[in-house]
Amino acid sequence: MSQKNDGIKLITTNRKARHEFHLMMVVEAGLVLTGTEVKSLRDGIASLDEAYAVISGEELFVVNLHIPEYTHGNRMNHDPKRRRKLLLHQAEIRKLDAKVKEKGLTLIPTKLYFKRGWAKIEIALAKGKRLYDKRQDMKKRDAKREIDRAYSRRSPD
Repeated sequence: MSQKNDGIKLITTNRKARHEFHLMMVVEAGLVLTGTEVKSLRDGIASLDEAYAVISGEELFVVNLHIPEYTHGNRMNHDPKRRRKLLLHQAEIRKLDAKVKEKGLTLIPTKLYFKRGWAKIEIALAKGKRLYDKRQDMKKRDAKREIDRAYSRRSPD
């Protein structure tokens, strides 16, 4: 992802998501935030580790997204783990809701970033991996690493 052309400033990523889940479909959503939350995010501090998204009625919310209190905030500072509303079109929410009702699917945030000054979150429709899936992924990664090493050691003839 190039940061110079599309005005994207990455805040944080959920590195565990690709390890723990098969990511199927990715959607970009806006976040409804308070002023102190935006200031904390501009400092580049947030955690997506325990976060997940839920659909409540016709609305989409992210739960357990940790945005720490703003250091220069006053008594009106925000709750770090409050439920935050996500902005998506109704058709997209209905489509995600239908998929989530399938067995074993959930909504996991993968990235949090600013795009042209607006806070955005990337939500992925995900299915949990089994232990053997994780082992297979590690084997594939190790095999690819060995192949790359063999190619780099090869002398040009």
